[in-house]
Amino acid sequence: MKLIRALLCASVIAGLCCSCGGSSGGGSSTTPPATTPPASNTNPCANIGLTAPAPAIASLTARPSLKGQKPVADGGSQWNLFDALWRHQAARDRGGLRALGPRRATEDVGEIAVIQDEGDVIAPANTFDLTATGIAFVRNASGGYDVRAGNAAFQQDLGTQLTLSDDDTSNVPAAFNVPYFDKTYVSAFVNSDGNITFSEGDKASTERGVGRFLTGAPRIALFFADLDPSSGGAVFANAKAGAFTVTWCNVPGFEDARKVTAQAAIAPDGTIDLRVAGTTTLTDAIVGLSPGQTNVFAPVDLTRSATGTVAGGAGAVGERFAQAEEIDLVALARKFYLGHPDNYDQILVWSDRRLITDAFAYETTVANEIRGIGVGIYDASRTFGSAGRLRSVVMMDSITKYPADPTTKFLGENNTLSLIGQEAGHRWLAFLQFRDVNGTTSNALLGRDEAHWSFFADSDASVMEGNDIEALGGGSFRTVAAVTRYSPLDQYVMGLRGEAEVPPFFYVENPVNVQPERQADSAPRVGVTFSGTRRDVLIQDVVAVMGRRQPSVADASRLHRQAFIYLVSAGKQTDPTILSKLDRIRREWESFFFAATEKRMTADTRLR
Repeated sequence: MKLIRALLCASVIAGLCCSCGGSSGGGSSTTPPATTPPASNTNPCANIGLTAPAPAIASLTARPSLKGQKPVADGGSQWNLFDALWRHQAARDRGGLRALGPRRATEDVGEIAVIQDEGDVIAPANTFDLTATGIAFVRNASGGYDVRAGNAAFQQDLGTQLTLSDDDTSNVPAAFNVPYFDKTYVSAFVNSDGNITFSEGDKASTERGVGRFLTGAPRIALFFADLDPSSGGAVFANAKAGAFTVTWCNVPGFEDARKVTAQAAIAPDGTIDLRVAGTTTLTDAIVGLSPGQTNVFAPVDLTRSATGTVAGGAGAVGERFAQAEEIDLVALARKFYLGHPDNYDQILVWSDRRLITDAFAYETTVANEIRGIGVGIYDASRTFGSAGRLRSVVMMDSITKYPADPTTKFLGENNTLSLIGQEAGHRWLAFLQFRDVNGTTSNALLGRDEAHWSFFADSDASVMEGNDIEALGGGSFRTVAAVTRYSPLDQYVMGLRGEAEVPPFFYVENPVNVQPERQADSAPRVGVTFSGTRRDVLIQDVVAVMGRRQPSVADASRLHRQAFIYLVSAGKQTDPTILSKLDRIRREWESFFFAATEKRMTADTRLR
């Protein structure tokens, strides 16, 4: 998270949006590319892995954001800003959204901004349309890749089967120096999740989103999705002199009976052929190329390559396929600002139906000026329609998911107010490392996605997870409270306490005998017992690694201005009962936030 956020400076973000669709200095190569060896129309994967038992299809609405856990409040994505910008630009390029005009359907009902979708906020699904096709990525004069029609026939010699479990990787030596963007490689990492990376493998279980595609290792995304070779099918690699070929044969999705059969072939001249079999039934994936650690991408319609060359520019190029509709937070924010002042630190969005399929809610940080909290300095607020004030957008999703009483516990230990607290809190939290007892840098305070406190961190029942942990003596512990407040450490990060006001805190190292079983990235739960070694941490240990928070507590704001937006689907009417429910949540949230910060910060949710 820290590295990725640090990449996002204002100048880079500005270049990111204007670079979509290709570089002005680019263009396609005029020399016909070398191709990989001839292939046969016979699918060599036809009978591979089909006898393995198929897992049950997971419900899209109940999809966990991290494997082995129930749905949680945060989407698990460490790159939501990239995903928001990608989705906005890709929807525009596909013509899936109408351009914003000077007159839009918005109104304020009390302190709720009601915005009607008119085909300009909710992007339609982007159906996967690459089955039984082949596409070729050809090196261009800009140092990147253009896209052309390729050979859909699979190479018959699959090579050696790799032993890959779920979220696994295998390093395969190449028979030639593989050229990729501006570097060459002597080997490639074949990853479970339908992709090949260079320099390092990828075993992460976080969302297979555009941000990870862009800012991770250099990557060939043949079918970048959550695949699980341990549940069926097989993965093969053939590193021969004529082509480096990797094939996923009938590999199912994680907890999903649908399968992928696809092949990537890299030629010695750098041409990359991707082909997807007609038997592929999975539908959500990213397909494309990324040089890694980049903010520059060209979202393209890959099927256009069937009728001619599609320019890819110098950076990443590809397409994101999604079975479900998606909200365009950039378009929504810009529409909101057409009728509202630039006077908000954070926007909270609620909708009349579910628009998130892989999480419960999520936050996108669009700008940050604070040092020492583990978030890079950058400003993409102008892309969202703000002149520089906006810092964060929170997508809470359908109001119908939340109980009528916002204090009712309904998602683990959470209620509606604590969930808002967590998502709002991601504007600052939780990304801290510290100096441990051995004097080395540690992230032992962090749990899920390294953006929440560890289950075994005594977080004083922070809404950012962790638990309030009671020491029972003799190295035994018990969790006694969860998700009720912002801890003193949280308040330091938020600029509400100075270093001298943060008391020592602790985490439990090497926990054993955990009853019921929990991991560091588990959601909070009261009543869990375990044993381990108590490790006390001082705020000075945090500062030693992160640096001092700037601005300091003396100069930090004590007012958090928020706008509540209710998004109404196209053709639907606003339900006064729902607005009344949302307004109750809004009013009780103000009181919760004031108490959770120990009266050190005020949330002002008035629109004017």
